[in-house]
Amino acid sequence: MIRRFFRHIREGFYGVGRHAAMSVSSASAVTITLLIISIFMIVTGNMQEVTKNIEGSVKISVFVAYDHEEQSQLDMLQATIKNLEHVVGVEYSSKDQEFDELMETYEDESAKAALETYREDNPLHDAFYVEVDDGDALKETAEKILAMEGIETVNYGGDSALMFVEALNSVRFGGAVLVLGLSALAIFLIANTIKLTIYARSNEIAIMRDVGATNGFIRAPFVVEGMIIGALGAIIPILFTVFGYIFLYDKLGGVLFSEMFKLTPPHPFVLQLSLVLLGIGMAVGLIGSFMSVTKYLRWKR
Repeated sequence: MIRRFFRHIREGFYGVGRHAAMSVSSASAVTITLLIISIFMIVTGNMQEVTKNIEGSVKISVFVAYDHEEQSQLDMLQATIKNLEHVVGVEYSSKDQEFDELMETYEDESAKAALETYREDNPLHDAFYVEVDDGDALKETAEKILAMEGIETVNYGGDSALMFVEALNSVRFGGAVLVLGLSALAIFLIANTIKLTIYARSNEIAIMRDVGATNGFIRAPFVVEGMIIGALGAIIPILFTVFGYIFLYDKLGGVLFSEMFKLTPPHPFVLQLSLVLLGIGMAVGLIGSFMSVTKYLRWKR
């Protein structure tokens, strides 16, 4: 079994070398496809990071009623909110802190002086700022908090915040669908190239059949050949991904437009992408060659 295994691998490499022109053509098609996949994986991966940062910055503002300003009541409210599903953080801000932050929004000294007269009878509320782990849970979590006793009002950005999170999710989903579509295209290209190789070696396959070779024995070298072609086609996309992304990250300083749009750090991101590209290349080669040779053997049975 071990000798047969290495024999199939050796024949697979031999087949790639003997049909170099078709192998290069197929590997080139895989290279172009994987380059496109690489670009969209980079975009999708960074959109994932951006979405997490934005979802982390979209917090639910919870304002406490005036009749629940005692410390024990505030502690109980904070603990109750923190125990809700999807809540990952609850930050307390006293009414005095809220007043100080309001003061900082004014630059005009006369406006600040006028506002200062209200400090003693501060009309603002104690507040909690709630962070959730999923932007889709904003509305549901806000409604649960609003239903609690002692909560005056809740603000999470309304439909505009939900629409923004939904748009980011759509971009991520679209990128994943595109990667799957391009992978299917690569499988089709390799399948057709292996099919041509099979037709060119039909006499060889017939002889193997005549001496009693099983379908599995005939199929194995072609499957190995497809995996080798897929791996060869992944080399340039992997180099492009590693060096291209590191260069882009250093050039932009790890930030796109603003601090809100931070790029994913290169390590281990590029290593993960490289392994995925290699895996996709070898997988589409395996599937494409398996489909072609199986279909041919079925026709010629």
